[in-house]
Amino acid sequence: MILNDKEIFELVKITKIDRDLKPAKTRISKGYSSFGYDLTLSPIIEELCSGTIDPKDFKNSPNLSKRTLHPCLTNEVPDYVIIPPGAFVLGCSLEYLKIPEDVIGICVGKSTYARCGLIVNVTPLEPGWEGQVTLELHNTSKCSIKVYTYEGICQVNFHKGNRPNHTYADKKGKYQGQKGIVYPKG
Repeated sequence: MILNDKEIFELVKITKIDRDLKPAKTRISKGYSSFGYDLTLSPIIEELCSGTIDPKDFKNSPNLSKRTLHPCLTNEVPDYVIIPPGAFVLGCSLEYLKIPEDVIGICVGKSTYARCGLIVNVTPLEPGWEGQVTLELHNTSKCSIKVYTYEGICQVNFHKGNRPNHTYADKKGKYQGQKGIVYPKG
């Protein structure tokens, strides 16, 4: 059963890590929708620039370099970042989520960004998991894409079922309680 906005509010603990510092005249999206919740993009976004990524040994990946994409500043508030053509970057949600033991969250991209060529990839938010969501953003376009911080970047749909035998918390998953951008842990 997919959860509606009222059920999400009652069952899933969603805490803002940071607040909106600047009200926008228009928004792509934000917060609760009828059957989901739009995660807000943090202004901290990093790009893996060069080298070979080894997901089993990320810290020792040869010649791996990364850079923080510096947000454009408007009135000292991060407003957006420019993601270059073909770039793959990591960001995180401003929300900290606690998923109940009988609920799973599935993230999907927003149509406005998808129509620009931006793919947002997030693995399932498993029953019993908690943390800030690491967001994988890939610009598949031949053009740069302006991505707005402090606004919705993807939607989480929450599905309720019976409690599984082993939740993410039971398994002591390696990404439990993550904060900020978290890189692969082998």
